[in-house]
Amino acid sequence: MKTVSSRDNAFYKELKQLATSSQARRKAGRSLLDGVHLCQSWLALKGMPAHCVVSEDALANPEVAGIVERVEAARGHVTALPEALFGAISQVEHGVNLVFVVDTPAPQVPEVLAESAVLLDGVQDPGNVGSILRSAGAAGIRQVWCSPGTAFCWSPKVLRAAMGAHFVLEIYENADLAALVRDARVPVLATSGYAAECLYDVELAGPVAWVLGHEGQGVSDSLLNLASRRVAVPHAGQVESLNVAACAAVCFFEQLRQSRQQRQRQA
Repeated sequence: MKTVSSRDNAFYKELKQLATSSQARRKAGRSLLDGVHLCQSWLALKGMPAHCVVSEDALANPEVAGIVERVEAARGHVTALPEALFGAISQVEHGVNLVFVVDTPAPQVPEVLAESAVLLDGVQDPGNVGSILRSAGAAGIRQVWCSPGTAFCWSPKVLRAAMGAHFVLEIYENADLAALVRDARVPVLATSGYAAECLYDVELAGPVAWVLGHEGQGVSDSLLNLASRRVAVPHAGQVESLNVAACAAVCFFEQLRQSRQQRQRQA
């Protein structure tokens, strides 16, 4: 284990850049995982990090110490920082002061859309994006495609909201959603509060691609026109519409319900 105590240290400056700048994360192709849960999930699903960074005080925490020991046993890189320095690289208030530096996964881009997927069209709130990723992972959907206007999926806020779902998903950013929809080999369903067709009346037992739009404007007209169908989630109250993340969860788990029901009938 190495120790860094100077703010002028080159590695520490790099950490601060990764912690505070999406541009720096994109350029470096690296992301920061902040906290025990994300680090444990990465170890379980992806393997060793590029670097483990911990505050000196956090080594007294048994969970943190166990993770550090595991990384060291695999001859991974571990660096300890004084508490005062660690605070500048963590956005988690009252966190445990453990961060993994990881190489941002870059899955091979498939030629066409041929399985269940989520297409995010300008979803800007990191909390919403993270929640959608978490629901997608829980519902067994693997692919997530993001338009250029969608929040950066590997930002700290999205990572925290998704709670490790990133590590079971294939995430494609800056995607041309229109081209993807035009060539899709699965039905493409665009969600819209103005759609005449109810979600529960649609056959969802097979693969489908869900298009979810901007929090205020919804799915763009161009994608609505390209989609196979437009569907709405019905609601009985006086609220105008659902939050996009809530809408996504309802859609994904209705698909999962129908898929499981079909498998049970065929068994």
